Amino acid sequence: MRYQNATAYRFLAPYLLIFSIFWLWPIISSFLISFQATRTVPWRFAPTFNWGRLIGDPAFFNALKNTLLILVIQVPVMITLAIVMAVLLNSPLLKARGLFRFAFFAPVVVGEVAYSAVFRLMFNLDYGIINKLLNSVGLPRIDWFSNVTPAMAVIMIAVSWRWAGYNAIILLAGLQSIPQDVYEAATLDRVSKLKQFFYITLPLLKPIIVFCAVLSIIGTMQLFTEPFLITERGGPGGGTETLGLLLYRQGFKSLNFGYASAIAYTMAGLAIAISLVQLWLTRDPK
Repeated sequence: MRYQNATAYRFLAPYLLIFSIFWLWPIISSFLISFQATRTVPWRFAPTFNWGRLIGDPAFFNALKNTLLILVIQVPVMITLAIVMAVLLNSPLLKARGLFRFAFFAPVVVGEVAYSAVFRLMFNLDYGIINKLLNSVGLPRIDWFSNVTPAMAVIMIAVSWRWAGYNAIILLAGLQSIPQDVYEAATLDRVSKLKQFFYITLPLLKPIIVFCAVLSIIGTMQLFTEPFLITERGGPGGGTETLGLLLYRQGFKSLNFGYASAIAYTMAGLAIAISLVQLWLTRDPK
């Protein structure tokens, strides 16, 4: 038995070595850097320098507010949309289900830069398809990128478009694991389809919904590409700047690695805390 264990660890050794060098050590190193003042030469140990600035930085709280706003609005809407899509994909009445499943999953395959450029063109003030559609029904054009509210709406729409289908496929797998005899028994008892959805489907799908919600929370806390490319680096006036974008600006524009590391660990801590609260609120009562 000991020989077999030693053999297994020898096979794992190359991966563990690479993991330690390129994953574990950078995680530890960035945590240590967050306690140093990195704008001085040489760097000096200052435990409260970056973390103290974090508490009183208006830019940080602006980015935190924007990130949480996207989290509170976009994630529930996207999960709800994904559930509806999964139910439709699971319907026996739907023809060419394989084609529709691929179509819903395809946005994840599209490169982030490409789809961000497409969304920026679609919502362009002068020649974007969205404003042309608004004009065609008698509504005025909207300057999507000059005002905070419409710019934030564009980001939420873009993120939902990209990830709703991905979550729908995961939820579809959960739907297909529900025994059909449960629905057959409910039908024999003359339970309506709507009640079956709310009292059978949703409760049995709850673990998958929670899983998708946790993944979405973690992804939203790291949101970077959409505000960087679609709204021109978090514009207008920082109105769509997220924590991921603030981290980039501090780390790679200002070269303030200590403060950027503090922001990164704050993002990770918030994502873990919100996910744990989510798991606690949706736990099964004993």
